[in-house]
Amino acid sequence: MSQGGDAPECCPRLDPSPWDEKEHTWDNKRFVKTRVRTFLFMPLNFGSVMKKIMKVLEASGASLTDAFCLSDHTSRWNMDVYLAVDREVKGAQNTTLSGKYYSKVYEGPFKNTGAWCRDFESHTKEKGLSISKWFMWYTTCPKCAKKYGKNYVVIVAKV
Repeated sequence: MSQGGDAPECCPRLDPSPWDEKEHTWDNKRFVKTRVRTFLFMPLNFGSVMKKIMKVLEASGASLTDAFCLSDHTSRWNMDVYLAVDREVKGAQNTTLSGKYYSKVYEGPFKNTGAWCRDFESHTKEKGLSISKWFMWYTTCPKCAKKYGKNYVVIVAKV
């Protein structure tokens, strides 16, 4: 989620096992929502948007929950970002997500995203699940993916 570097907690390592081919039930799971500009789905101002929202979180005494950050690519030109938080955040767009969700973990370079999405659609269909909304969880920034030697991306869908 942050911008890389050698800081030990820049992007925490993901344990993929709780997320790979798992169902989750959320009941008003708290998030703050913000928007990032993109160019052909590639984020342009992600770092500055995250720094700004982190200051809002800090000022309100709120914390991120498990570095959980969902991206909703609303078009080629922007994406909504949902950061899981432990409480309502003053000065932010608060929202909740409820329902049954299904997740699957992928690993590799971001250029494989299209193939992962096609696989996820096929996989959920085979399981008899119908996707009503889906998100991408890019678990590490590019610098941390290189540092860890793994680039896990989790697709999370409301089913």
